[in-house]
Amino acid sequence: MAESQATSLVLPPLSLYVHIPWCVRKCPYCDFNSHAAGETLPEAEYVAQLRRDLHSQQAWAQGRKLTSIFFGGGTPSLFSAGAIAEILQAAEELVGFEPEIEITLEANPGTFEQQKFAGYRAAGVNRLSIGVQSFDGHQLENLGRIHSGPEAAGALEMARRAGFDNINLDLMHGLPQQTEEEALADLQRAVDLGPEHISWYQLTIEPNTAFYSAPPVVPGPAHIVSMQGTGRDYLARHGYGRYEVSAYAQSGREARHNLNYWSFGDYLGVGAGAHGKVTLPDGGQILRTRRTRTPRHYLASGEGGPLSAPPAEPIARDELPLEFLMNALRLVQGVPTDVFTRHTGLPLAALARQWPALQQLELVEPLDQRIAASVFGFDYLDEILQRFLEQP
Repeated sequence: MAESQATSLVLPPLSLYVHIPWCVRKCPYCDFNSHAAGETLPEAEYVAQLRRDLHSQQAWAQGRKLTSIFFGGGTPSLFSAGAIAEILQAAEELVGFEPEIEITLEANPGTFEQQKFAGYRAAGVNRLSIGVQSFDGHQLENLGRIHSGPEAAGALEMARRAGFDNINLDLMHGLPQQTEEEALADLQRAVDLGPEHISWYQLTIEPNTAFYSAPPVVPGPAHIVSMQGTGRDYLARHGYGRYEVSAYAQSGREARHNLNYWSFGDYLGVGAGAHGKVTLPDGGQILRTRRTRTPRHYLASGEGGPLSAPPAEPIARDELPLEFLMNALRLVQGVPTDVFTRHTGLPLAALARQWPALQQLELVEPLDQRIAASVFGFDYLDEILQRFLEQP
């Protein structure tokens, strides 16, 4: 890509990702940094290390307060409400919260307890993401889940009683030998429960998973396309607008934390294997950060004393357009054009070489007010991004 005159970087909104790496057992499709928990968890030690981790990255906040926090895993709901409260207290003390901060905690139905979830709500968690995956007992067994369909439904009802009015349900499609009717039945059950947000994504077979070693029989591409079309239409008819590749929400209930990711915002990442992205406007650099993946290595870092900031790698200037588009084009509406300039420090001309050809192919919208794929191109994001990989 030809060198373009840089403009000044503007600090984007700041989020926080907290990784809790333990789960009851490893699911055969999961390639996340998760580890089966033993009889006891080093909860207190891990919380203390998270505080040190956050302290080491405090300067990168550069005066910004957090707009969102996301507890991911693993299964964060294995931790007590008291532990979650301590982590949030540290985040508020060391960085600070915006008044309308969104705080999401991932939870699995098999770890639900009414008292614990009331405690999460009292601690400040105001959004739950419940990993249902399917309501079908046979499919849950295929996926190695520890809950049943009725337990999944009960988890949402329990969350409502605990005071949560912003809930996401995670569902998968393209499951082993799943029919279109079975996939739609999962969506119907989810919609009947009335969550504010539904994440509906395709099962993919990833390296370093049990499914990769012994692949199940999954629906073919033509069946997946039909399944996805039927499901999207059903969700739209029931008030769930698709705003991202696999995210559907009632009006105004889009996940603000994920919107910050996709708009090339900044986020601090704490915990074993956590990644982050931070902007340094004075030096004109955008950094990617990463902590060590193994929980025992993470806990041993610093030997209980102060931690150094995590390793940080600058994003090369000629890689910024691709990095930006890999996120922004996931949004159905894309992002305003001025976001590209403000969050990368590059002029819009940095996209100009590839854009006319993509527009001629009807893969993208005109580059006037928004950076977005077309309705047609939204199903061909990999092809769009490939153009930016190939161009010098």
